[in-house]
Amino acid sequence: MSLSVHKGGVRTAWLLALCFAACLIVNLVWPLGCLAANASRGGWRTVRIASEGARPPYNYLENNKLAGFEIDLARDLCARVKVSCSFIAQDWDGLIPGLLGHRYDVIMAAMEITGEARQKIAFTKPYIRMPSAFMTLKQRAALDTSPAGLVGKAIGVESGGTHEAYLEDVYKRSEIRPYATLEEAILDLGEGRLDAVIGDKDAIAEYMKTRKEAQCCVLTADVPHDPAYFGDGIGIGLRKQDKALKALFEKALDSCVAEGAFAKIRAKYFDFKID
Repeated sequence: MSLSVHKGGVRTAWLLALCFAACLIVNLVWPLGCLAANASRGGWRTVRIASEGARPPYNYLENNKLAGFEIDLARDLCARVKVSCSFIAQDWDGLIPGLLGHRYDVIMAAMEITGEARQKIAFTKPYIRMPSAFMTLKQRAALDTSPAGLVGKAIGVESGGTHEAYLEDVYKRSEIRPYATLEEAILDLGEGRLDAVIGDKDAIAEYMKTRKEAQCCVLTADVPHDPAYFGDGIGIGLRKQDKALKALFEKALDSCVAEGAFAKIRAKYFDFKID
């Protein structure tokens, strides 16, 4: 009787020892696995993304939630980086201060990569290089919009922007007519007071989709991209010290483009190439 109890005690002790060892291994390996996965993400598990929600189709509010091209792209990138992402609507003037104040970690809000912005924050490589384009009357769709082709012609442009500076330097023999808004220039084009209008292709395309006054006109030729006037494109904004996060998102962007996901997201919102 005492021998049986002794054997049972030994078996119980062995079982307890095995259970203890198993628990010890699990507790050692599980954190190490978590640490390895976390290290592969540069220490990031969650990323807060700010967007304006006021510039369709890049970003806009739908049922009080952020939506649009950049929001869909952000979700794809977050899945590739293997982080959980949340979205925060922020007015334009508060975007950079909010990032620097750590209210969020990333800006995806159709923000141009410019020298002024670069002084404050870092950017990934551009995910959009929006072309500029000329718009003409339908009956003049074959108009040569090169500097030689528009000699003596009247070109409408929104005043005070990069397009006006570009025209003044490159189209010196054309008549450049600045307008308070691109819309006003397009209306004058429709009335036959201009030969062409220049502007961001997305802005012109959106106008043509939504305004009946644009039925008179067509997009003709893209303007050759010149970074000196039109910048380096639109990129993801981050704090300068968050170098690991920048590297993660740039790698995800490369993968998104290479695998064709970017083209599918783009096609949902734009009828032309933007990269």
